[in-house]
Amino acid sequence: MDLGLKDKVALITGSSRGLGLASARSLATEGCRVMLTARGAETLARAVNELRDVAGPDAVDSYAGDLATERGIAEAVDATLGRFDGLDILVNNMGLARGSDLVQTTDAEWLEAFDQTLMPAIRASRLAVPHLRRRGGGVIVFITSIWGRESGGRMTYNAVKAAETSLAKSLAQQLASDSIRVVSVAPGSIQFPGGSWHRRQQADPEGIAEFVRRELPFGRFGRAEEVGDVVAFLASPRAGWVSGASVVVDGCQSRSNL
Repeated sequence: MDLGLKDKVALITGSSRGLGLASARSLATEGCRVMLTARGAETLARAVNELRDVAGPDAVDSYAGDLATERGIAEAVDATLGRFDGLDILVNNMGLARGSDLVQTTDAEWLEAFDQTLMPAIRASRLAVPHLRRRGGGVIVFITSIWGRESGGRMTYNAVKAAETSLAKSLAQQLASDSIRVVSVAPGSIQFPGGSWHRRQQADPEGIAEFVRRELPFGRFGRAEEVGDVVAFLASPRAGWVSGASVVVDGCQSRSNL
């Protein structure tokens, strides 16, 4: 199936590895020109080289900086416009949340979770919308989590992902008249090299094997590319009547009926 994404321009935040990189790879494979972003220049350079093997040297570029700051987000958007002369797709993938229970989690950890997850998505979306309007429409995708739809996971993470899911719905209603679609993608437990599930498996293989048996009906973790391919589809004209939805990609892990 041709998704109709050739020469569309996509900016993906937090895309040097994991779900962000997988989303960028799927978009690039479909013909998008993609801007990767991350703090770590070395990891980012490896990701760029990997995608250039897929999409060609002129279809991939990168911005290295701190997208948890207003300046970082603005520079990433400017870099995208300067390199590709427009913007059609924004994928909000940044996320970080630490802490434990209510009593032990500090104000600083709560603020960090919002500053590293929700605020970058708000700022990137705010800056992207005028450029999407100039193109006659576009797509904003939020990478959230099943733990933004129901209880589970770390408390701070649950809160910021729920906020992103709600924000995506609100923006979808606000921006429909501009032909801008907004969707959220809610992965379950996804394993990729260097990710949290990979680290936990290395540290406690028996415990993680038990978790898989108990919690994952297909008997395995999800793969990053399985999320990335859904992102590419939702960003494409083939999903032209999908907006405001929270699309679960979890192998039936979650318990919610909705």
